[in-house]
Amino acid sequence: MRTASGAVAAAAVLAAAGCSSGDAEESTVGAGGDVVLATTTSTQNSGLLDEILPMFEENSDCTVKTVAVGSGQAMEMGERGDADVLLVHSPEAEERFMADGHGSSREPVMHNDFVLLGPPDDPSGLAEADDAAAALAEVAEDEALFASRGDDSGTHAKELSLWEEAGIEPGGSWYVETGQGMGETLTVASQKQAYTLSDRGTFLATSGLESEIAFEGTEDLNNDYHVVVVDHEGTNTGCAEEFSGWIRGEPVQRAIAGFGVDEHSEPLFFPDALD
Repeated sequence: MRTASGAVAAAAVLAAAGCSSGDAEESTVGAGGDVVLATTTSTQNSGLLDEILPMFEENSDCTVKTVAVGSGQAMEMGERGDADVLLVHSPEAEERFMADGHGSSREPVMHNDFVLLGPPDDPSGLAEADDAAAALAEVAEDEALFASRGDDSGTHAKELSLWEEAGIEPGGSWYVETGQGMGETLTVASQKQAYTLSDRGTFLATSGLESEIAFEGTEDLNNDYHVVVVDHEGTNTGCAEEFSGWIRGEPVQRAIAGFGVDEHSEPLFFPDALD
């Protein structure tokens, strides 16, 4: 399982990438040099970036420095000019990011879905619910243990929206906020036999879990990823735009479509930019 520690990883990558304010002018010259990609722990933990990023660097003068954090943290990096391009999955927050003038473009890349996981015997009977909000209402009614990322990620934002739809403000001893990424939260949920919300890709890519899918397949569990070119003085716009076009190009979109099929008998993501 691949993991990243948000603040420490970000500091290390930014130092290596030379994206301090003193290097800003140099980083904007031409489509070359280091480009900081702020992305989600779900894309990192799935192994997708390890699969596709060498394809980019092999044919580019740009070198990708990846920071894997929650979507909210990724957008905060963009607002500060500490990232050049984002790959995130928190649509409402992305729309605010664009409306506030922090991005020059936002384009669809891929999607998968969220799943509600729990103990194999599904003690709260989530499988019988009509939608994901109703499934969470069953968790709250039973005060069954629930592990939340609690980290301002796209997954956390989706979870909070589902609780709101259910008319529930979660809290108490049954509601555990890990403050960690998806891989770590999956491990906590498995160890504690708790329910949790995960993107399907990270769940499939994480081995050794005792958790099983308790609820899936409804429209309210859609999970869309977009690439955003940051609009901030000093960012490496040339490389960011090159990356945005590349990840939406046919070769990479076909690689995304096939990623995970050999190992899991199903893709972890579905491309959104193929004609």
